[in-house]
Amino acid sequence: MQNYEVKDSSSIDIVEISKNIAKEKGIAPEEVIDAMEFAIAKAGRTKYGFEQDIRAKIDRDSGKIGLYRYLEVVENIGELPEEERQNKIDMKSLGKENKELKIGEYLIEELPPLDFGRIAVQTAKQVIYQRVKEAEKVMQFNEFKDKIGEIVNGVVKRVEYGNLIIDLGKGEAILRKDELLNKEIFRRSDRIRAYIADVKHDLKGHQIFLSRAHNNFLVKLFFQEVPEIYDGIIEVKSVARDPGSRAKIAVYTKEKSIDPVGACVGMRGSRVQAVVNELQGEKIDIVLWSEDIATYVVNALGPAEVDKVIIEEDIKKIDVIVPDEQLSLAIGRKGQNVRLASSLSGWSIDILTTSQESERRNEEFKNLSQKFMTDLDVDEVIAHLLVTEGFSSLDEIAMVSMQELTSIEGFDENLSNELITRAKTHLNKVREENLELLKKEGVEQYLLDSKMLGIEHLMKLSENKIKTRDQLADLSNDELIDLLGNIEKEKADEIIIDARKHWF
Repeated sequence: MQNYEVKDSSSIDIVEISKNIAKEKGIAPEEVIDAMEFAIAKAGRTKYGFEQDIRAKIDRDSGKIGLYRYLEVVENIGELPEEERQNKIDMKSLGKENKELKIGEYLIEELPPLDFGRIAVQTAKQVIYQRVKEAEKVMQFNEFKDKIGEIVNGVVKRVEYGNLIIDLGKGEAILRKDELLNKEIFRRSDRIRAYIADVKHDLKGHQIFLSRAHNNFLVKLFFQEVPEIYDGIIEVKSVARDPGSRAKIAVYTKEKSIDPVGACVGMRGSRVQAVVNELQGEKIDIVLWSEDIATYVVNALGPAEVDKVIIEEDIKKIDVIVPDEQLSLAIGRKGQNVRLASSLSGWSIDILTTSQESERRNEEFKNLSQKFMTDLDVDEVIAHLLVTEGFSSLDEIAMVSMQELTSIEGFDENLSNELITRAKTHLNKVREENLELLKKEGVEQYLLDSKMLGIEHLMKLSENKIKTRDQLADLSNDELIDLLGNIEKEKADEIIIDARKHWF
């Protein structure tokens, strides 16, 4: 703020000064005049007493300064506690000229004009400066609070400990060094583009936070370069980034006549190259989004070739099988490709070569066959046939129909019935053993008798110190889902509501 000289109250061209300051700071003249009134009132309280209700009024046309003391009219000041009598006057003390005043209204006394001494002037200037600064910050906050999520252009004003202070024209913003791309160096007066990640306003004032590493910075750049994205014809479904190194962006359109990947790439790669240039050479893979998760993951792992995928929906995990020679490409440098593909899809991805998958499958076949031989007391041939037909647990054998078992070559009704019986017997035995173990661990009978909780659920709850009805009832549905892993939200709600019934 400029150094406006103030000698005394009569010499101040208030209106002109307020206009100059307002123009300089980009705020309303009214804000400046309010600040001046506050400063003059403060100076008045310095002279007449800080406990006094002193107010200043500046005429918006003439610039004349008025200083006034306000006294609230009460019926009987003597009835008020001592600490509440300040700045009060009772009806009896009012002069004839003020008898029309009512209780709750104010007696306004005009005070003599202030003589601004050197100290008073400095104080007033500091107060005005502070109030104008606050008004400026509020104006800047209002200007940028609705611009979160937009790209802005600015100029580097200064560098502080690696963080950049950016001049946006109508305000300053901070771009932290961890929000810059790798190896990016900006100096004073450099022009810069960045994404408005957040605008905060608290007791410390306002701050505008910028980012060039934010995922949405990449998205907004594509909005600017690809008209089909801007118009909503092509939708950006997901983004994953290693800022400054590599990124994957998944796109989709309902328009069958449009190739969303080709549209984002542009003629001879012009559109994607413009984004790459802005991101200092960050490599960008444009991926076709698919509702089918297997197809989507295969696309996300490009340019690697995929032989097949194995999906485990309950834990959102996918095993991807690639040719041996494609392993390094699928994983990427330091695991980058598979990590970005996993982040893009929201699924955990394990990469296996064809030979590794074959070895694992053989090991699983061997282990499962051995389990069937032990638990069902059958020979190797029968165990192998069961595994070959796709049975992976005793539960599946116990629940299978007789017709399905007898359809296996060499399995008649007697053998099939015997296998089902043995499976059920073994499962019941294991269940009884586990129930006894849970009882010894202090699991409450209510949980043991619950028809909504299987034995595996009870085991998981016990492992996590949930052993009583009240402990179960205290859980939220999200907590219960996290503990049990494989139940629906509706089922979790039902379990918790039933556990809470005795509370009401």
